[in-house]
Amino acid sequence: MTSTITTDVAVALDGVTRTYRSRAGEVHALRGVTHTFGRGTFTAVMGPSGSGKSTLLQVAAGLDRPTSGEVVIGGRPLGRLDEAALTRLRRTSMGFVFQSYNLLDALTAYDNVALPARLAGQRVDRAAVRRALGEVGLDGLAHRRPPELSGGQQQRVAIARALHTRPDVLFADEPTGALDRTSGRQVLELLRSLSDHQGQTVVMVTHDPLAASYAHSTLFLADGLVVGRLDRADAGRIAAAMSELER
Repeated sequence: MTSTITTDVAVALDGVTRTYRSRAGEVHALRGVTHTFGRGTFTAVMGPSGSGKSTLLQVAAGLDRPTSGEVVIGGRPLGRLDEAALTRLRRTSMGFVFQSYNLLDALTAYDNVALPARLAGQRVDRAAVRRALGEVGLDGLAHRRPPELSGGQQQRVAIARALHTRPDVLFADEPTGALDRTSGRQVLELLRSLSDHQGQTVVMVTHDPLAASYAHSTLFLADGLVVGRLDRADAGRIAAAMSELER
């Protein structure tokens, strides 16, 4: 298998397939996806229900193994790593943000951000934790616990936790799905700023055309295939493209 991966690429998928077995037979969630996500880019991934967008995120992040093909993150092919090495790579090179914040209510914002390092048996870099909180606008709320924070602030803590290790790529799965419009806009502006001003690569799955409009580009999936892409499109163009796919 040949590859054109360069240092400007954060994530590369080369001929990736993912097939599941079910009682009804085989389900082809991904059917040979080849795509690269450049460093410092913010990409939204959209598609109808069952299009493969969540599977794409899971496979790209090493949370699921492809049936065939190769995934490369930060120049490292994931298929050549055993589970222990893959876990280490996820801790150092990937950040994850989900619709549910997955914060521990008993811990402060600071301790939630520091928790992954502690669980990995690593020394906590206090300056790095505070820097991560500062990057998401929460430097004055480090000692607040999640119940004392708004939904948008809790999601910012989750983003700070993901950024703490300076990952090659930040994977976000419906990060604004549980937020009100104002909080959601603030989180999306933050993700865009992280990409534009700090060179963070962001790959975000969303069903919301307005959320996707904050990204540099929107990738469309249907039936496990990449079927289109829009660059710097507004919500109206993205919604129209989705309507075409859902017909």
